[in-house]
Amino acid sequence: MPPLSFAYYCSGHGYGHATRVSAFTRHLLALQDERPTVYIVSSAPRHVFADSIACGALYRYAEIDPVIVQPLAYRVDRQKSVDVLKSFLSKKDILLERERQWLLKINVHAVLSDAAFLGCLAANAAGIPSILITNFTFDSVYSYLATPILDLPSPAHNHDYLDAEAASADFTSLVPDVPVPLSELVPLVEQIHSGYRCADLLLLLPGCIPIPSFSVSPALPSSDWVDVATKRVFPQITKFLTCIQGTHTLHPIVPFPRSSTRTKPKHVCRQIKPAPLLVRPPSAKASVYTPAGRAKLLESIGVPSEYHDHDKTKILVVSFGGQVFKRPGSRSRSNRSSRSHTPSPEPGKVKGSPLLRANELGADLSPKDVLHHLEPAPPSPTGSDIQPLAPARIATPSHLWIPGAPPASKPPSSSSLVTSTSNIPAVNTVPPSPAPLSEVEADSEYFSREDEEEDSACLLPDESWIAIVCGVSKEQWLQQSDEELPEKFYVAPRDVYMPDLTAIGDVLLGKLGYGTVSECVDACTPFVYVSRPLFIEEHGLRLLLDRDGVGSELSRHWYEAGHWASKVQEAYERGRDMKTRKRCDMGSGIGSSTREQEGRQMAVGVVEWVREWWDGPGCTVGEGETR
Repeated sequence: MPPLSFAYYCSGHGYGHATRVSAFTRHLLALQDERPTVYIVSSAPRHVFADSIACGALYRYAEIDPVIVQPLAYRVDRQKSVDVLKSFLSKKDILLERERQWLLKINVHAVLSDAAFLGCLAANAAGIPSILITNFTFDSVYSYLATPILDLPSPAHNHDYLDAEAASADFTSLVPDVPVPLSELVPLVEQIHSGYRCADLLLLLPGCIPIPSFSVSPALPSSDWVDVATKRVFPQITKFLTCIQGTHTLHPIVPFPRSSTRTKPKHVCRQIKPAPLLVRPPSAKASVYTPAGRAKLLESIGVPSEYHDHDKTKILVVSFGGQVFKRPGSRSRSNRSSRSHTPSPEPGKVKGSPLLRANELGADLSPKDVLHHLEPAPPSPTGSDIQPLAPARIATPSHLWIPGAPPASKPPSSSSLVTSTSNIPAVNTVPPSPAPLSEVEADSEYFSREDEEEDSACLLPDESWIAIVCGVSKEQWLQQSDEELPEKFYVAPRDVYMPDLTAIGDVLLGKLGYGTVSECVDACTPFVYVSRPLFIEEHGLRLLLDRDGVGSELSRHWYEAGHWASKVQEAYERGRDMKTRKRCDMGSGIGSSTREQEGRQMAVGVVEWVREWWDGPGCTVGEGETR
């Protein structure tokens, strides 16, 4: 049997899918005896898969899935999301036939999907097996748009809290949140669900929620999984997620259609298998955990040398996934330096390097008769987690913008740091305690008496902290004057390698998404997160943080009011010992290969499963042709 060939379908919905697809592709291509050919198929642009392309992956641009519309990193526009879904489904049959023909033309042995339902559907139509590799599926995400839980705007927006410049930045012009009727959603979601039902194997990543296309129960609609009163999944759902996967009752296989080139039916039972955390490693393995590696990265950002010692200075990384998809090479300056250079995270990843340039041209990667099937990426950005709109500046005298998030209140530089957090009102942790007032009412009450309080917005806990802001373009920085940034805030290059920055961080503040959660868990970096209440994946990610990391929720209202310090300090104290052990272990080389070993074992398991599938009964395709 010839070497295996995989088509790996990757959702274009943000960076999380791309980072883990690229991570697992590297594990597949690292196999010595069973190295397969891997085609990455996605509407996300080529450069976000640069590390796996540098290892030999082939990239093909294709429209393969709809996306959830998010005007802000933690807000969902329900109706626009449904409109996008309807538009995609209107051309689903045309796209499906295109993919079916392509899979047969290049003789793919299996489809891997994260988590594009069209890939599973196309595999079934072509008569080949498919493997779903994910922690959630979009049938649950779209189904959840019916939830009666409302995503209300911050009370700050209702009390003239933002100045005129902030109000004109389109961040406060949000449409009212209205649940989508189930009657409208059900026929649409059923088409997504039917695509996932075609998958033969589910490799379930940590931080998962129920996958209703595999498990019979719990069934859709996913809005039934969450308690409206507590905004948390019901206890029976939590129990389901923590039980042994083998105890779940699964839906039966979906047979190949009669029009398929397969001459015999499927011969395998559907399975769910646990998968390890798929996460990008820090560059040069453990070097970023050493004092020299830390200093090198901070110097490239422009952080002064007096802040390089982690025993004296603590780092808050602020990132909401607001980066616009753009080719590598963009640089931005910090508020203390005009440096524009950041080190390459891995060999072969620098734009224009011989290895990356050869991969981009397709040299030495595939036979000439395959190259013409690979389509170039379009120049326009894609992915709804990536925000196309950004303010002209990242700060004004009153507010600070983090790309992808609304403005946060910025105190004057003299009060941006405090030596005590005792005067800051406590913020409920997860799960929240019942309160006599609703969250919105309580926050409204706070804002209404804001002028009567002595408390001012506090971004950092004390003088020992600095902050590094991610996702800011060079153009934005050039319009930004030094004195408008809060004291001890620095701007990272847009293309900074996030696993490195997460590794040196003492706390990370951002939205609750798989990419950030997985890298925080891997680096043992405490995570202060702002909830995405209409994105149901977050419930599985909360459980992952509770089990394997440190997570602390910051109310979006408190984020926008600039009250970060108390939660940052709380998270730091809870995760300090874990972070210290991680730095010691990685600095000495202990534990640096754990993730690599887990990924390699998963890759070996996938190859073995696919070979066994084709070696089983009924594996003839076409007339006289076998795979």
